[in-house]
Order: sequence, then C-alpha cells, then structure tokens
Amino acid sequence: MASETELYALAEACLWSPEVEDKLAATDRAAAALRAGRLTRGGGTGPRPASEVRFPAQLRWVDPRALPRRKLGSPVGRAAFLHALAHIEFTAIHLAFDMAYRFRDLPEDFSYDWLQVAIEEAAHFRALRRRLRDFGCDYGELPVHRGLWELAERTACDPLPRLALVPRGMEAHGLDVTPGLIAKLKALGDGETALILERILEDEIGHVRLGSLWFRRLCQQRGRDPESEYFALLERHGGAPGSAPLNHAARRAAGFSDTELARLKATRATAP
Repeated sequence: MASETELYALAEACLWSPEVEDKLAATDRAAAALRAGRLTRGGGTGPRPASEVRFPAQLRWVDPRALPRRKLGSPVGRAAFLHALAHIEFTAIHLAFDMAYRFRDLPEDFSYDWLQVAIEEAAHFRALRRRLRDFGCDYGELPVHRGLWELAERTACDPLPRLALVPRGMEAHGLDVTPGLIAKLKALGDGETALILERILEDEIGHVRLGSLWFRRLCQQRGRDPESEYFALLERHGGAPGSAPLNHAARRAAGFSDTELARLKATRATAP
C-alpha cells in the first residue's frame, strides 16, 4: 500500500489519530519502511494545519501551574514526574513528525532526519510509560499541559523559528536539567529510571545536533548570520532562557558554539 511507504501519509496517521496506540503503530510502520529502504515522502495536497493535530481525548489539559507537584522522594511524586516526562516525549513524537511533514520545500534528508527523531522519541515514550506503570499509573491518568504543542503551532509557518525554539530551545534546555535529575534518582536508589534518562540524554544530544545543523544550513541559504538569528528568534518568540546551569559539554556536542554559550549564560544572568 502506498500509504505504508509514504512519509506524509504515515505522518498524518500519527498526527491525526486520537489514540496513543495508533500513533505508535504509525511510527513503527514508518520506521519499518525507512529500514527497508521503501520510504518516499509521497505527495498530497499539502500539510494540514498544526492547530488541528489530535491528541488523545482522555488527556486532561490544564495550566502548567496546576500540575501536581513532582517530589521524587515519594511514589506519588515519582509517578507525577514520570508522567510529565512521558508527556514531553509523547508530544516530541508529534513535534518531530510534524517537522518531517510540514516543511516540504526542504531536502528529502531533512524529512528523514526528523522521522528518525520521531522514532527515537517513541522509544523514549515507551520506556517511560513502562516505568510509569511500575508505579501503578498509566499515561493519560494525570493532567498535562499544551505548552510544547502551542510552540509548534506558533512556528508552523517557518522552519527557522521551529528549529531555534524546539531542538535548539526546549530540547537543549533538557540537556541542562537532565544530569541533575539523573543524580537525584541515583541518590534515591532508582537506578532504573536514571538509566532511562541517561539513554534519553544521549539521544537528545543528537536531536539538538540535527537542529543546529539544519538551522545553520537554512541561515546560510537565507544569507543570515546563525548566531545573531538564533538570539533574535529567541527574543522575538519569547524563548525562555531557563535557570539550570548550562551543560556546556552536551551543548557543544549538540552544535552550540562557545559564543552562543557565553551569550546564553549572560542572558540567564540578567533574566528576571
């Protein structure tokens, strides 16, 4: 079937399915077609609006400030923590698929790079969901927020801000906070969850590296200086500077320059 070998059709099967398992199944089918060398981007009439992407009906959307506290020292707090991480990775499947699906003027390699990211995000979600179930909870049983997907909606018209704010923004922030979370989990004796986060951290460096690569390529094509453009986009779109110490080693491995790191550090020092 053409739809089983066409990336855009498989992306729509993930993005517009209302069920978790159907979304994962579409990701698996895309991964199988990619491994077999049978995948094409496909045709169609163009991307559907990001604002219409469907999420499971059972999700309870709330303001981020209304989410339950996530103190790692108690089973209830650990479950809330794992649920929050699972939601981030679940949304990240959509973010990566949407990147591959939406920006069709970019080279084929761009689409396949972000499909690979979607495949890895699905593996992260599955690992976190399995661990969440060890605490007597499943994905969708606790409230979640729409912040990450709202970012996708705001950047649906141009890949440059999408690359700046998602892989080089939100995901890069994850590189800063994850090592501290791993250390806390190990101190609490939860090596199993720490191991999952270590795997996620390793993969996310690669995701941010792809964001850096394609961001610089697009800036070059448009005749813009990548570093100046990056900080201009962060300021224009309200990219939060974050508060965790910068993970210089991980960010350098992910394509951040020393100049960018110095500017990010200065931005955080002056943030209110």
